[in-house]
Amino acid sequence: MRHFDLSPLYRSTIGFDRLFNMIDEAAGHETTPTYPPYNIERTGENSYRISVAVAGFSEAELSIETKEHGLTIRGSKEVRKESDPASKEVLYQGIAARAFERRFQLAEHVQVMGASLENGLLHVDLVREIPEAQKPRQIPIGKSTPKVVETQKAA
Repeated sequence: MRHFDLSPLYRSTIGFDRLFNMIDEAAGHETTPTYPPYNIERTGENSYRISVAVAGFSEAELSIETKEHGLTIRGSKEVRKESDPASKEVLYQGIAARAFERRFQLAEHVQVMGASLENGLLHVDLVREIPEAQKPRQIPIGKSTPKVVETQKAA
C-alpha cells in the first residue's frame, strides 16, 4: 500500500486534524477487523441504521457508547469455568463467542436514537438533525425603494 505524506497539509490548514487522523488511521491498517459482520443502511433522507450480527450475545453482554463523533459497540461473552457444573464438553466450536469492539465515526449532527436486539441482530438507529440555523433557507427577492436621508444644515 502506498504511504501518503500529509505534512504539507498540516502546515496550511487549521481545524482539520480529525480528518487527517482518520486518513492516517485508514491508510495505516493493512487488515480491518471482520468480526462481527455489519450492515449500514439508509432508512430515510436523514436516518440510518447499523445492523451488527451478534448471534449468541444477550443484551447484558452488549454495550453501546457514543462519545464526541464516535459510536462504539462492545460485546463480551461470560466465560464459563471448567469447574462450573453447567459447563459442557464442546466437541467442535464453530460459533464464535469472542469479545469484540466495533467503532464507527459519525458525521456532525448525527445522533443515536435507539437500539434493539432482534433475531441475533443488534440494530442501532441514527438520525442526522441539522440545526435550524444551518439549514438552507430561501431569501425572497423584492423591490427595494431607496431611502432618502434628510440632513440638517449646521448652525
